[in-house]
Order: sequence, then C-alpha cells, then structure tokens
Amino acid sequence: MKVSIITVTYNSARTIKDTVLSISHQTYKNVEHIIIDGCSTDNTLKLAGQSGHNGPLLCEDDKGIFDAMNKGVKMATGDIVGILNSDDFYPDAGVIEKVVKAFDKGDCDAVYGDLVYVDPFQIKKVLRNWIAGCYSKKMFYKGWMPPHPTFFVKKEVYEKYGLFNLDFKSSSDYELLLRFILLKDIKIKYLPAVLVYMRAGGNSNKSIKNRIAAHLEDYRAWRVNGISPKWYTVALKPLRKLKQYLIPHIPDESNKVFFKTLFPAEKVANASFIYPLSASSHISINKTEVKEFS
Repeated sequence: MKVSIITVTYNSARTIKDTVLSISHQTYKNVEHIIIDGCSTDNTLKLAGQSGHNGPLLCEDDKGIFDAMNKGVKMATGDIVGILNSDDFYPDAGVIEKVVKAFDKGDCDAVYGDLVYVDPFQIKKVLRNWIAGCYSKKMFYKGWMPPHPTFFVKKEVYEKYGLFNLDFKSSSDYELLLRFILLKDIKIKYLPAVLVYMRAGGNSNKSIKNRIAAHLEDYRAWRVNGISPKWYTVALKPLRKLKQYLIPHIPDESNKVFFKTLFPAEKVANASFIYPLSASSHISINKTEVKEFS
C-alpha cells in the first residue's frame, strides 16, 4: 500500500528540515512525499533537498494553502493520502507504519489519531494535547472534529467526494472533514496514538477578528452541505479545546527508541522527548547536548 504525504511550503526554511526528516526516517518506505511550494523566496527548497527530500515537487503561485493542498492531492499516486504541514513533524519513526497497519486490519476509508501542540520555538515544551477519541455521529454536533494533520484517507475518497472547498479561507479543512465523515459517512478508524507534533500558531488564532471569522466559517460549513447544526454546535468547537491544556503529556517510549536509532553514540536511557530537530542550534535532553541535523 503506497502512502502519499503532502507538504505545503512558503518561506518555511526555519522548520522544513524537521518535517522532511521525520518523513524520510519512517520505517515504512513505500512513501511518496510531495512538496507544493508557493514560490518561496528563502532557501526552503534547498534545505528540503539537503534533508533528504527526493519526491515530487511543484513550485508555483497558488491561491492559498488549501489550493496548494488540492494540487498535492491531484498529484498523489498513493492509495492513502496524508497532509503534514511544513511546521509539523511525526514524533517517531513508526507513525506511517502504524497507520498502514490500521488500514490493513480494518475495513475503513480513513484513519486518524492524536496530536500534540508544542511551542514554535521550544519544541520540547508541550502546550496542548489533543486526544481525538473514538467517533460517533453525534460527536460532530457536539463540536468534535479529528485533528486534520493526523487524518489519513484513501485517495479514492477525494476522487469520489471532492477536494478542499476554496470558498473557505480558514475552515476548509473542517468543511472537508464534515463532508467526508458526517455527510458522506465514510468509515473511519481511531488510532489511539500521537501521530503528529504541531507547532502552535495559525492564522485563525492570530486575532479576535480572525477567530470570529473562523467561527462564522465553521457555521457556513454546515450550511453548504445542507446540514443543520445544533444551536450549540459551533460554540462547543472552541470550548472543547480547553481540556487539551489540562491533559498532561506522557512521553511515548518509542521516542527513546527513535532517538537512539538516529544517535547511537549518545546516552539516551532517560530521554523523554522526541528526537532533536532544527528548532535551534542545540537541544539539550537530560543534560545531553545534541547537534541539529545537517
């Protein structure tokens, strides 16, 4: 089973190495990594190449991130499609293998898991822990949605039910998930594991004005699909995030294994975080100093 991972970039030099390395070090090798670049003016593409990217690359102007994602989906030749943003990364080498096994074990169209938000400049600092949980139809009405970066779906679902709706500026991912899961009733499977580490931030959270605009778009996502939400549905969506700040981060044992695989000479018996990436010149883990990838 072939997996296509799509990464959209634009002036992503500070973080792209992390993204590419987390994909290139996956134990599952039948992976196609597609980069859609919006004509970056920094050295994003150079760093991506130096970090091991050798998959399809498209560099041209686009109409925004979701337009770029659509281009990636159209280019994808894999059976399964996942999207990993240019400032996100997989926490261990076995993520894609876990996902593929989940597809193999059950009759499903999509697989999703949990997501951890980290500080954009201190990736060892966990800010939020998004435990997605199992899905039932009533969940969307209660403000639920799966973390989009952890959502892996068969390409045939895109072909059958459509791509990202470009009429939405910030909630196109929410609209697509609502359309696929609730309206079209695709079969999805929850994988109870952290699949993605995401640097906190995002355009919809930059200001109160943006948050209100995103809130209104969430409501419109229901309307364009001919579905009526409950009066409380859209209001509960941001409120559900509150518990993400309350759940303590429990390090995954696999992080130690991955760290040791990449840095066999280092003492990592007590390492408790993900493998070090290029967030800064050096990252200290339990008093062990490790250089960034070069």
